[in-house]
Amino acid sequence: MGHALDVACGAGRNAIYLAAQGFTVDAIDISSAALERGRVNAKALDNRISWIESDLDLPPVLERLYQLILVIRYVNLPLVKALIPHLAASGLLICEQHLMTDQDVAGPRTPSFRVQPGELLQTAATLDVLHYSESVVSDPGGDKVALARLVAQSPA
Repeated sequence: MGHALDVACGAGRNAIYLAAQGFTVDAIDISSAALERGRVNAKALDNRISWIESDLDLPPVLERLYQLILVIRYVNLPLVKALIPHLAASGLLICEQHLMTDQDVAGPRTPSFRVQPGELLQTAATLDVLHYSESVVSDPGGDKVALARLVAQSPA
């Protein structure tokens, strides 16, 4: 399957899933405690996942190209833009961000932790956009959330 990068992975739910699907995963987060939980939860797959502790306010030093880069609900658009050159040819960027809204929704209350309408799409302007949406949806847990969702591909 190739290499995947899970940015702000927390305890690694997505990294573990990707490794189970055959990816070799670099899972990055600032929290050593969350990364340790991921290591424990991924014992059977741990040889497929590299757990990397890093402050994501600075772009991580990446030594490879990735077939898949995943950024889920970690709002840092300069980082997303800095990750794009690390996509392999035809590689996918999957990004889901909290979206600014006037509606009463779950998630961060601070505007700096939400993207403005159109902002995520603009960040990925150099990629081929396969899917983009901005909407208020129900989370699997039942909470109402405002999200910008992007699936984009690096040119071949």
